Amino acid sequence: METILSVNNLTKKFGYLTAVKDLSFTIEKGNVYGILGPNGSGKSTTLGIVLNVVNETNGTFSWFNGDTDTHNALKKVGAIIERPNFYPYMTAVQNLKLVCKIKEVSEDKIEEKLKLVGLLERKNSKFKTYSLGMKQRLAIASALLNDPEILILDEPTNGLDPQGIHQIREIIKKIARQGTTILLASHLLDEVEKVCSHVVILRKGEKLYSGRVDDMLASHGFFELKTENMAELETYLEKNDSFGKVTTENGLITAFLTEEMNPAVLNQELFKKGIILSHMVKRKESLEEQFLTLTKNQSN
Repeated sequence: METILSVNNLTKKFGYLTAVKDLSFTIEKGNVYGILGPNGSGKSTTLGIVLNVVNETNGTFSWFNGDTDTHNALKKVGAIIERPNFYPYMTAVQNLKLVCKIKEVSEDKIEEKLKLVGLLERKNSKFKTYSLGMKQRLAIASALLNDPEILILDEPTNGLDPQGIHQIREIIKKIARQGTTILLASHLLDEVEKVCSHVVILRKGEKLYSGRVDDMLASHGFFELKTENMAELETYLEKNDSFGKVTTENGLITAFLTEEMNPAVLNQELFKKGIILSHMVKRKESLEEQFLTLTKNQSN
C-alpha cells in the first residue's frame, strides 16, 4: 500500500494546554479515514499541523512516503478546514475560476466538479443565493479542482439539515469510489460509521483507537484471555462460531463475540478441553459505547 500521510508522535501545546499528545497514525491510499472525537479532542489541531497551518511542538509528519517536502506535497492535497469563503455576488463558476487562478490550475475541470457535487444546474447562480449545504458542496468542488490525491474535510456536515447531511455523505462516498483518499474529522460516530473505512479515535489529544471501522463495533463485547497454551486457545476460538475477530497482542488474546456468551460457560468449556485460563476478562463495552461515554464525560 502507498502511504499518503505518516504522523509520528505528534504533540502540540498551547501554553499549559496539550491539544495533541504523542499522536501517531498512518493514512494509506484509497481509504476513507475518520478522525473521531468530541469537540476539543485535538481533531482540528491535528489537521492544521499536517496542512502547515499550525506548528507542532514535538513529533514529525511526512507526506507521500516522505518523498516530497510539505510545500509541494500540499499541491496534491485538497482541504476544507474552515467555513466556505466565497464572494457572495459572484456565481459558482466565477468563484471557481478565481480559485483556479489562485491554485494555478486549469479551468477545464470546473463543470466536471460542479456536476460531481450536484451543482451544475446552479452554476450561474450567485453564491449568496445558495443554502448552507450548497455552499459546503461548492467548497468540496473547489477543493477538488486540482484533482488531489487526498481530500481533507473538517466536520463536513456541521450545521446542515438531514437532507444536506445525506447529500454531503453521498458525495464523499462517490469521491472515494473514484479513488481519492479521504480524511475527515467528525464528532459524529454515525458519520464515521456510514462513510469511513478506517478510524482514529481521539480524546483530549490522545489516541484511543486506530483501525478499521468494522473491527471497532463489537456489539456483544469481547473476552481478554490468557493461558499457558495460547496456540491451542487461539485455534479453539477461531473454530468457534460464537467468536468473530480473534487477535493476539502482548501475550493477550482478544476475542470478539458474535453472540452473547456467559464467561462461566466459556471457562467450563475450555477446562473440559484441557485449556486452563490464567486471565479472563469480559468487556461489555464496545468502542461505540466507550466513545459515547467519553463524549458525555468531556465538556467542549
